[in-house]
Amino acid sequence: MLRRTGLAIAGVAALAWGEWLNWRWSQVLVGDGRGASEAVVVLGYRNPQATANLINRWRVRAGIRSCAEGAHATCVIFSGGATGGGTAEAKLMADYAKSVLGFDGTVLLEDRSATTWENITNVIPLLEDVDVDCIKIASQPAHALKARAYLRRQRPDLAERLVRADDYRPGEWMVVKPLLALYGLWTLRGLKANERKVLL
Repeated sequence: MLRRTGLAIAGVAALAWGEWLNWRWSQVLVGDGRGASEAVVVLGYRNPQATANLINRWRVRAGIRSCAEGAHATCVIFSGGATGGGTAEAKLMADYAKSVLGFDGTVLLEDRSATTWENITNVIPLLEDVDVDCIKIASQPAHALKARAYLRRQRPDLAERLVRADDYRPGEWMVVKPLLALYGLWTLRGLKANERKVLL
C-alpha cells in the first residue's frame, strides 16, 4: 500500500514538474508587446512521409491558434526543409493548415532548413519583408525557446519583437510533458544564462 502511494506521489510530482518546466520555457525571451501586425513562425519536425506527421500537425494547430484576433495583418510562416528527398516540411504543414484546419490567411514558406539554427537564419529575410510589430515562434516550448535564443543571437533587433505563441496550454500533452521536459533540458544545455532569463 505504501509503495503504491509512493509511486502515485512520484507520478503526480513528475507530471507537475513537466507541466511547470514547459510553462516556464514558454515565458522566456518574450515581451508583452502588442501591435497591429504579427508573424507566427511554425517550426517543422522531421517528416519523411507524404503528409504532416503527428508532431507537425500539433505545431500547425498551435501556430494557427497563436494568431491574435485583434491583429489586422497576420502572416504564418511555415519553416522546414525536405527529409530524405521528400516534400518539404513547410509545404506539408501549410497543406494541413489549409485543407484540414481551413486556414485562409497569409502563408509564407521557408523550405530549405534542416536545423533550428537554419530555420531562424532562413526565416529572417521573410520577417524583414513582412515588417511586423510582433513575432511569435510556435513549437514545443523548449524548441521554441531555443529558436528565440537563436533569433536573439542572429538579429537582436527582431528579437525585441518576440511575444508568446499559444504553444503552451495547461494539461495539453500532460502525460508526456515530463519526457518533453527531460528532452528539453538536454537540447537547451547550450543556452547562455541570459538566454534563460524570464522577461515578464
